[in-house]
Amino acid sequence: MAAIQITNVEKRYQSLQALGGVSLSIEEGEFFGLLGPNGAGKTTLISIISGLNRADSGSVKIQGHDVVTDYRAARRNLGVVPQELVFDPFFTVRETLRMQSGYYGLKNNDKWIDEVMGHLDLTNKADTNMRALSGGMKRRVLVAQALVHKPPVIVLDEPTAGVDVELRQTLWKFIASLNKEGHTVVLTTHYLEEAQALCNRIAMLKFGKVVALDSTSALIKRIAGSQLVLRLSQGVLPDSLKDLLMHHTSTNEYVLRVNDYAEVEPILAALRTAGCTIEDMQLKQADLEDVFLQIMDGGK
Repeated sequence: MAAIQITNVEKRYQSLQALGGVSLSIEEGEFFGLLGPNGAGKTTLISIISGLNRADSGSVKIQGHDVVTDYRAARRNLGVVPQELVFDPFFTVRETLRMQSGYYGLKNNDKWIDEVMGHLDLTNKADTNMRALSGGMKRRVLVAQALVHKPPVIVLDEPTAGVDVELRQTLWKFIASLNKEGHTVVLTTHYLEEAQALCNRIAMLKFGKVVALDSTSALIKRIAGSQLVLRLSQGVLPDSLKDLLMHHTSTNEYVLRVNDYAEVEPILAALRTAGCTIEDMQLKQADLEDVFLQIMDGGK
């Protein structure tokens, strides 16, 4: 049974097709990335998964429970960290987490609340009023709220947007430990290096449709190839190599796409023939950002 089963989900807002038949199966224990540019449909899909919005057609199941017809069971199995900072200004951190526990019918949950606060460096803010917290601390509380009922499935919608490096590292260490314990994690982020480091498998959305779905390593290997970064002290890139050009970052630096080490020597030969002198050269493995840009730029 999949942790999250999304089947042909469609959602339209008047003339805008936000989701155009999205189907995904996220397996138990996965650390899954959901990537895409602004307006791709990520937040709409998460709002449907969490039951805050309803799809026009299709279905979503959490641990086998339909988010519409079996909402209570689906919601008990899910913890969502929203993108927006939403909080009640009249309560302390501990009171906020106790109330969140109450929504799930959990009593005497202080031991777990203390553990979550400890992992998120919130212990010394436990009795601080929510409105007195910084933006980064409020985001930590949102994460704690999503975890008070120990959900098997955790969805993080841009959890590190606008927060400092310390919180980012604290959060990922905690979430990674939960994932190792068997929790399924779904992450949306604009920080592609985060997704590459954390996610085992990734889906990319564009205009409400899944345009790529594979393991992170396979995406990088299959789609992007490697990069040959050249800085020329003399000459310009010959026309015969223009098809390989990915970026021209300065007047004398060129980034070429290569799919195999064997392609490097013919490139160097073409440069020699054109009278170019190489000042510096690096062969770099492409990363998830290169994959993302290639897929999002393609088929416009």
